[in-house]
Amino acid sequence: MSKVTIVMLVILIVLIIACVVLYFLGKKAEKKQAEQQAQLDAVAQTVSMLIIDKGKMKLKDANLPAVVLENTPKYLRRSKVPVVKAKVGPKIMTLMCDAQIYPLIPVKKEVKATVSGIYITEVKGLRGPLETPQKKKGLFARLRNK
Repeated sequence: MSKVTIVMLVILIVLIIACVVLYFLGKKAEKKQAEQQAQLDAVAQTVSMLIIDKGKMKLKDANLPAVVLENTPKYLRRSKVPVVKAKVGPKIMTLMCDAQIYPLIPVKKEVKATVSGIYITEVKGLRGPLETPQKKKGLFARLRNK
């Protein structure tokens, strides 16, 4: 066998091993996420709130409770997360929200939200449906319209 064939076989074996490892790690992460989602759903409650402000901030700058910062892994503390400041009853609270529903949250309006702890998982309009923001067009779509 030539050197090229041996090198190609070694690379192929390494790639197959890497794919198998990634498959099992993905399955494990999927199970962990399902457990966490079940926990979120178990403690979820519907609350009516007035959204004061929203933005993407670092965890340190978001004025979240100290327990949240302590339980967050160090490599994620500098990342920006979607944060919503809302008036829930008489209290003004800082809440985190799901990245998928962040664009749907209207500012200076009342909404009915499903909250698990300090995490907003779902938002519905209190008086009528929420306005969905228009999706930005890509470069080619804009050029095609011209």
